[in-house]
Amino acid sequence: MDFSELIKIRQSDRSYSDRPVEAAKIEQIVEAGRLAPSSNNSQPWKLVVVDDAALREQVAGCASTLGLNKFVHQAPAIIVVVMEKPNMLSRIGSVVQDKEYPLLDIGILASHICLQAADLGLGTCMVGWFKEDKLRRLLGIGKRTRIPLMITVGYPASPTRPKSRKPTEEICGRNKY
Repeated sequence: MDFSELIKIRQSDRSYSDRPVEAAKIEQIVEAGRLAPSSNNSQPWKLVVVDDAALREQVAGCASTLGLNKFVHQAPAIIVVVMEKPNMLSRIGSVVQDKEYPLLDIGILASHICLQAADLGLGTCMVGWFKEDKLRRLLGIGKRTRIPLMITVGYPASPTRPKSRKPTEEICGRNKY
């Protein structure tokens, strides 16, 4: 698919069909994430693909808090993004530049994952509101490791919506702020 078309169809899907996602497609999505660039090639992430029905339901329960994110229960697969310790050069750069390079890297990774999924006809939604401690225990993730995102993956049950975005002149300056 042409990239210009791909960015127009990628959206945050919150409704999924019950059709399972093929293992080969999950592998392509993971590979797209693996190839994402990162600060000093630190690759400060690990992905946990949750597609076992019983475990997936428990993981979805971590996201269904305060009446939010009930749609996660519909997703046939959930990719949990775990932030790992970055390499030394990236850690030093984060301190010197006062920037959270690992979080920037995770954002790039998540974008790669979601765009690859859209290219394969799948929908995704990045979820940042969940019970992190409970999710960590469910998946056997150490206490000192952070989980910034979960990404739902599945065949969308709703059509692509028109995008609602600010006009270009509100978000972009040329040669000055």
